Amino acid sequence: MVTRAESAALTRRALLDAAAELLDLGGPEAVTLREVGARAGVTRGAPYRHFMGKDGLLDAVATESWVRIGDQVHALRTDPALTASEKLCGALRALIGVGRDQPYRYQLLFKRPGHGPGERGEGLDRVMRQLCGPEGDPAAAVRASVRFQDEFLAIVAALVGERNARHYGALLLAGAHGIADMELGGHLGEDTWHTTADELVDTLVRLVADTGETTWQRPRPVDGRLPAP
Repeated sequence: MVTRAESAALTRRALLDAAAELLDLGGPEAVTLREVGARAGVTRGAPYRHFMGKDGLLDAVATESWVRIGDQVHALRTDPALTASEKLCGALRALIGVGRDQPYRYQLLFKRPGHGPGERGEGLDRVMRQLCGPEGDPAAAVRASVRFQDEFLAIVAALVGERNARHYGALLLAGAHGIADMELGGHLGEDTWHTTADELVDTLVRLVADTGETTWQRPRPVDGRLPAP
């Protein structure tokens, strides 16, 4: 016999799956608590008992997406058959793959704050700060987003060293976002640039691997001033 707690967990799972499907099909505008409840096949009031509103529901979808990406990157980091460069390529391709296959979800994860009137869009920072709903666990939301960053930085550090990991990590993520945006916008056609997203990732990682270990150091202040270039 299904307990009340098990029934509630099944309902929440159905609501999250329905919300993710609607998001992937039509973007945030397609996600309403009414539509999510109808798609999940639950009572009209069920979504409101599990989530404070649309933002809470979308935050929960984003959190689960971060968990999945974090799992992927963790699997890459701990795979003994892969080189450091192969792990990093795989991590970047995992992100770009979300942008390619689930563009609305990708935008939900990385959207800028205040991007457009009336739009939610604080992405990772919002997921880290807010609950997933009345029954949400803020520590779980934090872990979901921070874990990805930690796993990714560990892969970068294995290639360029701990000292340079954050600098080159930011550079690599910026490159991955640019590649994803070009793909989404249809501006990365082989007929125009004679290259592919995978080839660009390979080149980006190779460049970082060749230069990252020794060439960049954060300038250290001398008597409160940065040294002259």
